[in-house]
Amino acid sequence: MASDLQRRKVKSVFTAMDVDGDGFLEERDFQALADRWTALRSGDAGLLSQIMLGWWQTLLSASDADRDEKVTLDEVLLVVDQLPDMPDAVVGTAAAMFEAIDADRDGYVSASEYRQMIEAWNGKATDTDSIFPALDTDGDGRLSRAEFSTLWFEFWAGDNADAPGTLVFGPLAA
Repeated sequence: MASDLQRRKVKSVFTAMDVDGDGFLEERDFQALADRWTALRSGDAGLLSQIMLGWWQTLLSASDADRDEKVTLDEVLLVVDQLPDMPDAVVGTAAAMFEAIDADRDGYVSASEYRQMIEAWNGKATDTDSIFPALDTDGDGRLSRAEFSTLWFEFWAGDNADAPGTLVFGPLAA
């Protein structure tokens, strides 16, 4: 069963993605995220759509228990409960997300690339200046693939409020 922290983390992502606020994630929500991201980075439309719609298919097949082509927060949490025992799957999604975020293809996520990802995810301007340094655990001003993978795992499979990865999608609401 998901802890309060895990529920708060997943709910923050779920709420940002649920475009119409109907309490369900559907394919159109993932397409809207891809469209928001594409609007910020027009050259990557194919890659971003492929990643987001691929995640939709994975989420749908793993969590849509009643097969209604919609996913509730509780259905997502059932999958999240399994993630600590599936590190390869979590790291695999981290790799895909890293590719999507690394706009200049230099093998690192910069503070501006991170901000762009958060703004696409949230659908609005977001101040990430205080968050990025907490994520940048080695203090070099960028996130390596290894750092990002660790952060991603901490967010999706972790249950430690003090872990830097808890902030991957920004501060959590109380």
